[in-house]
Amino acid sequence: MGATNPQQGNTSTELPGSAYAITFLPADQRVEVNPAELPYSRDGRVGSLLEIALGHDIEIDHACGGVTACATCHVIVRAGLESCSPATEDEEDMLDLAPGLTPESRLACQAVPDGSCGELVVEIPEWNRNLVQEAPH
Repeated sequence: MGATNPQQGNTSTELPGSAYAITFLPADQRVEVNPAELPYSRDGRVGSLLEIALGHDIEIDHACGGVTACATCHVIVRAGLESCSPATEDEEDMLDLAPGLTPESRLACQAVPDGSCGELVVEIPEWNRNLVQEAPH
């Protein structure tokens, strides 16, 4: 089950009924999302861009664990933004703290695509790319 913030109200989102694709830039890594396989991880809302990225070994920093308590998972949705769940007031407040804010900016932990656009393109900003990998404990 995805992460939730007990300080927020109900933020449930309906998951898509059919498969779709997301391309993560700048690595140009394309992933196929099968809604039947969700959730992939415990970070972010179920079906969120963060959860999908982590489930496909694409690292996006997320200091708060995906509960809308920071802006470290800020991404830019270059195509398919209209298919993502609307930003909540809490998300918008956190986005105000993100560097490089654009009209297409979202917190990866909160943006849940509905699959209606067929394919999304999501850019992970340079400052948000964690190139350090820890060894398993």
